[in-house]
Amino acid sequence: MDPKLREAFHMGETRIPCVMTIAGSDSGGGAGVEADLKTFSALGVYGTCVITAVTAQNTRSVYDIFCAPPELVKRQIEVVLEDISVGAAKTGMLYSEQIAEVISEILGRYRLRVVVDPVFRAGTGVPLISEKAKKTLVRLIVPQACVVTPNILEAEEIADTRIESLEDAKKAAEKIAGLGAEAVVVKGGHLKPKEGKVYDVLYSGRMFKVFEKPRLKVESHGSGCVFSAAITAYLALGEGLVEAVGKAEEFMETSIKHSLKVGRGRVPVNPMAQLYNRSEMFCVLEDVEKAARMIEANSEFLPFIAEVGTQVAMALPCPSNEKDVAAIEGRIMRLGERARAVGSVQFGASRHIASMILSVMKFNPHLRAGLNLHYDPRLVEAFRKVGSKVSSFNRSIEPGEVKSVEGRSVHWGTEQAIKSLGRVPDIIFDEGEISKEPMIRVLGRTATESVDKALKAVRLISSEHRE
Repeated sequence: MDPKLREAFHMGETRIPCVMTIAGSDSGGGAGVEADLKTFSALGVYGTCVITAVTAQNTRSVYDIFCAPPELVKRQIEVVLEDISVGAAKTGMLYSEQIAEVISEILGRYRLRVVVDPVFRAGTGVPLISEKAKKTLVRLIVPQACVVTPNILEAEEIADTRIESLEDAKKAAEKIAGLGAEAVVVKGGHLKPKEGKVYDVLYSGRMFKVFEKPRLKVESHGSGCVFSAAITAYLALGEGLVEAVGKAEEFMETSIKHSLKVGRGRVPVNPMAQLYNRSEMFCVLEDVEKAARMIEANSEFLPFIAEVGTQVAMALPCPSNEKDVAAIEGRIMRLGERARAVGSVQFGASRHIASMILSVMKFNPHLRAGLNLHYDPRLVEAFRKVGSKVSSFNRSIEPGEVKSVEGRSVHWGTEQAIKSLGRVPDIIFDEGEISKEPMIRVLGRTATESVDKALKAVRLISSEHRE
């Protein structure tokens, strides 16, 4: 190997972008340094950390704060930067004036590209910065920022203005940028709900970009920390400023949508959700493919292949929509005396079974797969005999406003069947109506498990028929 090439690769050592979080520690694990490091790992960068304070907190509140000595905060940063090349950094909780002054001096000395998350209060309202430190942050740290990411309440304080509309948020962002920051993102979660939407405002280079996203009914914990950490990671990965913010916005939607209810208070966002999906993609595709082959190989299924085609599908661990559900393109059809998958396994290939799976996962996230078969009362009874929990819904009582919207019937029927049984069943069936084929749906943790459940029932019918 060329000597220069050997040096560049460090004989097999992997080079990875490195970042730094300068923030407080959350003993509940949902915010602060803990959330930042999870985000860094999920996005493929190496995270270093500088602890500015240790908090005693959980999902309900912050109970105690121990502020780290400023000299220790300074030394943490120095020894890391002496050894590790940090491509971008972020600041979070800077409780004391002395710590804020130390951070300002360090940023200036090392010329770090820094994302400033001005953490003024916890989600529960507990102050996480002293008034003197707040003034120091605004006067000395914000002017050195690559991006500042205040929420509405923080932006109001920094810009000394009232924010009640999107236009107010734009004016506040422009005013904060006037302090010297390269860019500002005013997060709109605290604005009054408008048509179920949230609007974040990015101001950069005298230009505005508004990010529109659905308002999710989650009292989240750690969302600000994860958002600023995601921007930091994307900057270290070489993204431009606007692109880094845009990707962080997408990352946050998935993280909030799959928040983790671990305590009795606010719900920590899940920065690992996107990573879980990526790590499972191949396994999901492989399992659906194997499930389809099982149906093809067992002739007992043939009498129960749906007239519209049988579909078998499986979702990623943290799905956002039908595109995160893998299924058979063209479904499985009855061709002569055999059942055959018409197409290959693809994400987004199913609509109805995918809708059912996504509806079920709201009640039980572990049941990520399912298939449909043509309704036959013998098959329903066979499922009961083999020990499956069975429930149903009646299409004749389906509300008109549900029937009028394509795709809502399956969601409505699934919820009706679950509520009727009081739990998620193994089997959901309906007896159809005009233009709607009667159908049996089999649920499972994986696509192959769903087929295994169905195979027990269809084999029981076959054995009884032979007798």
